[in-house]
Amino acid sequence: MTLVVPGYQRDDAGAHPPLLSPGYKSTVLRAPSQAPILLPHTLTEVTGPLLGEGRVTAADADLTKNAGGEAQGQRIILHGQVRDSDGRPVPHTLVEVWQANAAGRYLHKLDQHDTPLDPHFVGVGRAMTDSMGRYRFVTIKPGAYPWRNHFNAWRPAHVHFSLFGRSFTQRLVTQMYFPDDPLFPYDPVFNSVPEDARHRLISRFDLSATVEEWALGFEFDIVLRGRGATPMEEQS
Repeated sequence: MTLVVPGYQRDDAGAHPPLLSPGYKSTVLRAPSQAPILLPHTLTEVTGPLLGEGRVTAADADLTKNAGGEAQGQRIILHGQVRDSDGRPVPHTLVEVWQANAAGRYLHKLDQHDTPLDPHFVGVGRAMTDSMGRYRFVTIKPGAYPWRNHFNAWRPAHVHFSLFGRSFTQRLVTQMYFPDDPLFPYDPVFNSVPEDARHRLISRFDLSATVEEWALGFEFDIVLRGRGATPMEEQS
């Protein structure tokens, strides 16, 4: 999402988790065993497909309404600003989210957790940032869930974020957590991030964003690069 000039030294290298984090067992299987090879991008990868405002509607940012009903759980409003390393807003970029339902289950065939599915919650949404780089989603707070990485392993409540630039080759992925989660010390995914950067993954409770008697508000700003960069999952 940001032009990298050859020879330029990134100053956010200490923010991102390594591809191989043995405590997070699936990285042992998917981390590259050899140095990655940089493939040049052709005009097709750089210019398409078109990601524009006309393809995203306001309804795409409301995850609580689906199939003629409303999702179960605590309604929340997630909002924030996408910024570059100089603090400037990044406008008109595509932000996608996906998450488990209030019971801690994804709508995915591989998720066989015995908690119930919600027929009115598919768990995915998308929005375009406005001219000031701001986004807003209405959703429900996801539940924690077991994930069999180790004995009695539970993932803290979290929401996945994906950000696109002007093409699919310009993609960043991260996770957002909620304040004061007791599972933080036990989660190898969260702890794979360098300690000094972990707080950048935790949203802030925002009373000003709440809707009285309807939804709580949480703020999560995303910084694409620089010393204050939001930790991102390295793409292998």
